Amino acid sequence: MSEEVVLEETRGAVKWVFINRPERRNALNEDVANGIIAAIEAAEADPDCRAILLTGSGDKAFCAGGDLKPSATGAPFTVNPADPRNFVVRMFNRMNDSTLPIVARVNGPALAGGLGLLCACDMAVASSSAKFGAPESGIGLFPAMIMPLLHRVLPLRKLFELCITGELFTAEEALQMDLINYVVSPEELDEKTEWLLGRITNKSPTAIRLGKIGFRAVRDMTLQQAFDFGQLLLPTMAQTEDCKEGFKAFQEKRKPSWTNK
Repeated sequence: MSEEVVLEETRGAVKWVFINRPERRNALNEDVANGIIAAIEAAEADPDCRAILLTGSGDKAFCAGGDLKPSATGAPFTVNPADPRNFVVRMFNRMNDSTLPIVARVNGPALAGGLGLLCACDMAVASSSAKFGAPESGIGLFPAMIMPLLHRVLPLRKLFELCITGELFTAEEALQMDLINYVVSPEELDEKTEWLLGRITNKSPTAIRLGKIGFRAVRDMTLQQAFDFGQLLLPTMAQTEDCKEGFKAFQEKRKPSWTNK
């Protein structure tokens, strides 16, 4: 087994990123966070890369949360009160800023920080055997660090329920609350993941890149601000080489040849 805590593999137009700590149920630590950040930056620097796939090594977990260990005071982690900035937040910010779509392949439990990691991705395909939850309340904590992500993905009533009770829920329940896009059997997970990636990587990378900027921008705008932004963004997109090629291909009834420009 490689000692690297994050592994990268290029498969066609997709950068596959594996959290490689199966013995710790792929728990997050600073090395993992830095590895995911580095993988995103490498993917964005590759002009042939169209998407990022994030998953866990092995078949035991997607990510079981933060790698909590007792501090000298008995608390589950240490913090510098003069500089409380956390590596997990730095990773979430980098994922949010990614110009490439990030797809989660949920091959096992996504718990606590792992649930936040899932919410930081743009889309997700999950195994029917996966479990989800924010069990922090059971050890005297609350999922404060992942709360901004949970708020943007989950319905409010379900968010309260999972945060306050700390109980786990199934992949089918996760699908019903729009946490994930698809649920399939463990045997079908790779096939369904590749199917979704194929539907992403054959589209205009320029449109997706600018579209992700638009998603981030309008999320916290008023309705009028969002309309104003949209009517400025669309004409800009129409001037890109990808848009011109896409429109020409549509007229000529052929598949477009994307330029990524």
